[in-house]
Amino acid sequence: MISSLQENLEATFKGVKVTAPEDGRMSVSVPSDSIPVVLRYLKGNGLDHMALLSCVDWIEDGKFELVYFLTCYMPNNTDYAADQKLHVLVRTQVPRDNPGIESVIGVFENIEPYEREIHELYGVHFKGHPRLTHLLLERDYEVPPFRKDFDTRQYVEETFGSIPPVDE
Repeated sequence: MISSLQENLEATFKGVKVTAPEDGRMSVSVPSDSIPVVLRYLKGNGLDHMALLSCVDWIEDGKFELVYFLTCYMPNNTDYAADQKLHVLVRTQVPRDNPGIESVIGVFENIEPYEREIHELYGVHFKGHPRLTHLLLERDYEVPPFRKDFDTRQYVEETFGSIPPVDE
């Protein structure tokens, strides 16, 4: 399954690069504007479980890398067949200065909280997302708190530095 999926992805989509070590993992690098269509294709080819969406801040390169983790659901509550033990990481990059990408809620509904979390913690805007509201934090920050340029010391000083100590 891995080699045929790799060949089909590279033949079907322009700009897609696939690496597949022999351990049941596959990494697929995709241009950001192709993410919805590639994820829909993978879902249609048996990778029907969106396990996670993660974000990496490559501050030196001026980019965020979004990583979508896909696997197969176990059919009929039995053991996985050998060709279903596949984990696919779909990677794409967006610029840090104006990060935005199309939401894939129309492909995987369960990605909704992951997109909200990444929007809130990194500032990535997911176009077409129905409610990019707070998920974890109580307020907005000038620099989202998971970015590498978020100044934790400054935040702590501004937030807690003016609180007088409690005298006993």
